[in-house]
Amino acid sequence: MEDKMMIIDPHVHMTSRTTDDYEAMAAAGVVAVIEPSFWFGQPRTQVGSFQDYFSSLVGWEPFRASQFGIKHYCTIGLNSKEANNEALAEQVIELLPLYLHKENVVAIGEIGYDDQTPAEDKFFRMQLDMAKELDMTVQVHTPHRDKKAGTIKSMEVCLEHGLNPANVIIDHNNEETVKEVLDRGFIAAFTIYPKTKMGNERMVEVVKKFGSSNIIVDSSADWGVSDPLAVPKTASLMLKRGISMEDVRKTCYQNALDAFSKNGKMKEAHWLQPDSINQSQLFNDNSVLRGQKPRIDEDQIT
Repeated sequence: MEDKMMIIDPHVHMTSRTTDDYEAMAAAGVVAVIEPSFWFGQPRTQVGSFQDYFSSLVGWEPFRASQFGIKHYCTIGLNSKEANNEALAEQVIELLPLYLHKENVVAIGEIGYDDQTPAEDKFFRMQLDMAKELDMTVQVHTPHRDKKAGTIKSMEVCLEHGLNPANVIIDHNNEETVKEVLDRGFIAAFTIYPKTKMGNERMVEVVKKFGSSNIIVDSSADWGVSDPLAVPKTASLMLKRGISMEDVRKTCYQNALDAFSKNGKMKEAHWLQPDSINQSQLFNDNSVLRGQKPRIDEDQIT
């Protein structure tokens, strides 16, 4: 299956992953990834740490991905968990416009609610206004606690701010939220985890019940227990369970491409007509290699 089908993982935190993960993903058919800006696992204490992190998402990480034949895009925003430090959050909001126009930034995200506090609501709304002004796609993080109410609230706030639901990806869905999201015209994304949230067996049943329109599969792999191969594994399981190749292609490739390519920065040509891999290249004098022989594709040899 992997040889016949291209896969996009539109929510994966590759900063937390290794080069082995990039190699395995490329071998499994992953041609592109989208990395949402994310929290650190512990609170950041100053705006400079956000600036350095955002800079890595538009600099080092796209280079690192390219060394393994994967196109890297990202979404930039103030994560909901980090909105509760209001003094710091205000500084991050001022920083965002410096990055939203970068060439691999395809949306504002992941933003939304965690504990559904007033501060989270305030900064969610500020970023939605920014998305509307810049005509950008939005990637929404829905809360893991009180999920259904938080998901409905997220959509209602997006509508209050005049956003087109077709330009909003509601992520971290499950069986109790998917119908509401689809009925309101939003895009429903599902994060597939090994043990929690949505597993790939459950994802198969969701696609059987709701079809493939406006449904996206992603891994949300990060620094915790997670699987950067969750999307290709789910695609394989779908096929084994009788879901058509076309529906698998839509949920694991085409829908993500359609949703995130609207600002013109994400293009299928980027991987259909890719730059050749040359691992002898450096980024700010740094290499992904540690003494290994670099891979240099034949057309790079002069």
